[in-house]
Amino acid sequence: MSAEKLEPQPIEVAGRLRGETLGDGPPIVLLHGITATRRQVVHGSNVLAREGMRMIQYDARGHGESDPAPEGTGYVSPQLVADLGLVIEEQVGNQQFVLGGHSMGSHTAVAYALQDPARIAALVVIGPAYGGPIADAEERQKMLSRWDELADGLEQGGVDGFLEVLDRQGLDPGWRDTILRFTRERMEAHRHPDAVAQAMREVPRSTPFESMDELEFLDVPALVVASHDLADPGHPYAVAEAYAARLPRSRLISEEEGESPLAWQGGRLSREIVAFSAEPAVAERLKAAV
Repeated sequence: MSAEKLEPQPIEVAGRLRGETLGDGPPIVLLHGITATRRQVVHGSNVLAREGMRMIQYDARGHGESDPAPEGTGYVSPQLVADLGLVIEEQVGNQQFVLGGHSMGSHTAVAYALQDPARIAALVVIGPAYGGPIADAEERQKMLSRWDELADGLEQGGVDGFLEVLDRQGLDPGWRDTILRFTRERMEAHRHPDAVAQAMREVPRSTPFESMDELEFLDVPALVVASHDLADPGHPYAVAEAYAARLPRSRLISEEEGESPLAWQGGRLSREIVAFSAEPAVAERLKAAV
């Protein structure tokens, strides 16, 4: 593919969701996690485009360059799924496509696939954190309090305030400097930090799907990307394992223990997705139209 074709093309959907496309070929839609932007799924890698896929990436409502949630709405999962539907309608049309996401983005991707599995050629589930509703009230409140504290930090102290809270909540000493550095980079990319703070309060209180058992009926090829807990405890390895165990056509991959999480390695992660998309079960579906 020529260098000219690798120039990103900006997109704007519904007058409020902003992103870009890169490359030609079968489409892959990539969704980022909460407090991140579209830059933090494959971390700037263009391997997918170089290998013949059309990358479609956008900033979720309130994040990055996208506008805050429209008046009267918010940041709960059904609204994130509806935004994804608008992007797919405009940018993908009736093609089959690969749908991938990290963290919040992975939950949005799975929720969309559960609603309309025939549209999906394959799923890439990177670092899922939602493992179904938390039954224990104390554990749930602890999780929500953590997000509320981070939102307070951002609202009251900006990026520095957010990082202070994150650091206080506990980071592995071996990964602390790296985490604080790349977290600062992504937090400084948001045009509407108050919207990000609101999302931090609302997303953890919403439910992308009711039960992990629903995944057992999602009959599409799936690649599940896990991270080991020392560097990335917010995306527990056990949760990724649970997704892989329930998705009937899935494969689980991860970095070796002690390595930088695979979800942080944009080039390597992209190559894994390219190889997965070339597998016959996925490639045949990508050739089809609905």
